[in-house]
Amino acid sequence: MGGRLGELLVRESVISVGQLRKAQEEQRRAGGRLGSSLVKLGMIEESELTSFLSTQYGVPAINLGDFDVDVDVINLVPKEVAEKHCLVPFNRSGSTISVAMSDPSNIFAVDDIKFITGYNVEVMVASEQAIRDSIERYYTRGPSYEEVMEGFDDEEIDYGEENEEVDVVDLERDAEEAPVVKLVNLVLVDAIKKGASDIHLEPYEKEFRVRYRIDGVLYEVMKPPLKLKNAITSRIKIMSELDIAERRLPQDGRIKLKLGRGREMDFRVSVLPTLFGEKVVMRLLDKSNLELDMTKLGFDPEPLKRFKDAIENPFGMILVTGPTGSGKTTTLYSALSELNQPAVNLSTAEDPVEYNLKGINQVQMHDEIGLNFSAALRSFLRQDPDIIMVGEIRDFETAEIAVKAALTGHLVLSTLHTNDAPSTISRLLNMGVEPFLVTASVILILAQRLARRICPECKKPVKVPEQSLLDLGLKPEEIRGLTLYKGTGCRNCADTGFKGRVALYEVMPFWDPLKEMVLNGASTAELKMEAVKLSMISLRAAGLIKLKEGVTTLDEVARVTAADVI
Repeated sequence: MGGRLGELLVRESVISVGQLRKAQEEQRRAGGRLGSSLVKLGMIEESELTSFLSTQYGVPAINLGDFDVDVDVINLVPKEVAEKHCLVPFNRSGSTISVAMSDPSNIFAVDDIKFITGYNVEVMVASEQAIRDSIERYYTRGPSYEEVMEGFDDEEIDYGEENEEVDVVDLERDAEEAPVVKLVNLVLVDAIKKGASDIHLEPYEKEFRVRYRIDGVLYEVMKPPLKLKNAITSRIKIMSELDIAERRLPQDGRIKLKLGRGREMDFRVSVLPTLFGEKVVMRLLDKSNLELDMTKLGFDPEPLKRFKDAIENPFGMILVTGPTGSGKTTTLYSALSELNQPAVNLSTAEDPVEYNLKGINQVQMHDEIGLNFSAALRSFLRQDPDIIMVGEIRDFETAEIAVKAALTGHLVLSTLHTNDAPSTISRLLNMGVEPFLVTASVILILAQRLARRICPECKKPVKVPEQSLLDLGLKPEEIRGLTLYKGTGCRNCADTGFKGRVALYEVMPFWDPLKEMVLNGASTAELKMEAVKLSMISLRAAGLIKLKEGVTTLDEVARVTAADVI
């Protein structure tokens, strides 16, 4: 369809000839279809492309998220055919099968389906991403929790008391039992399908529960039998090459899972002994989902320009701040991928290394053998560096070396745990760094949070009391004519009303008036007041921008940002 679609889009003035050429180059480089290259480059929205094809070819558009397709219908078309032609069958009525396609003009695909199934084919158009998601969902459907637990005999596995000595051979044997292996695999694969960022397996006195963190919020997904808790923990320990006999000390490991089509998923495993057994938390690291394009992270144009200008400095320090799980690592990796040139020596000290990035020297910290951030930093400075990233500044020693590196011709990127950008200065001063060193080295501070995006499939306008908007920080003139939205819940978002997250940024360049104030001993509140006067957009203000754009909800802005007390 590539050439035909391109011609149609140019003819209808949806895209320009230049944009078409650019998309064709991207298609040649990355493979795939022209439509997906146009969407990837931001030249057309997926929904816009679907509507365009629907109008051009006179076939109805369909939202696959509204359908729960029957297995019998899916089995009519082999997975290889569905992937080859980018289509998915979703309904059968009499002698007709309904098929969603990303390219309704593909007569070869229609002929293939007719030949394979013996049915007449009714064609509808859906977005390429929706079809890929459906293929992934229906053709790789694993067993359900109920099916896995069907084969479990309650008497098979029993451990006795928590404090009793347990034979390692018994632990290994129970960890290899069929229901345990299937259940652990189900938990891992199900978490990937649901887009979870973390898996929590938690033992309590009378129950054992599994929760997933999806878009920053925890949801309970299952409660396996309590008798299985040690067997499940042992199975995960075996997979992450940990000591299954050690049940009194915390342990950390990693699981690598191959998912087919060259896709790999990493699980960072942490085991912690609690009162009623070992709690396991796994962080999912999906390199294929790592978004390194800064324009897609949630930056508004002006803050993005300030951040990009800062990272282009030849030396100085840039600090990213926010709580755990606020996307600091992604922002830093985005900056590094922008700076990653053959002419530059780039080194990072991380704890842990979350993603492997080509062309960057990444060093994993090992505190137990003395390889900490300060030791790695010292070593970097003997390795002819240009740009250094330090995972986190936790103490005076690391802060001091980082500041000295920034003052001696190196660009240093790092993170701190503070509530907002202005309070980062106070944190450095409290660590013992001299005010004149802070003002001489720091170029820019960026604070960030992640707010959940409203699901585009079930997004509806919603009425909100005016007082709530005023309490949040909107001015009366901003409220007039403002339409707010909320997700009502659908299949696409698992009835949560949210799908994905958007970053909120507070970008504070270290302007000269602020430096002057730091040297004069100004408080954090005074720094914030001055920064806002100098055009800094605070976290709450950034949240309100996303609220007005209809990207997120009032409750989300209130949940992830604090009110500006100025």
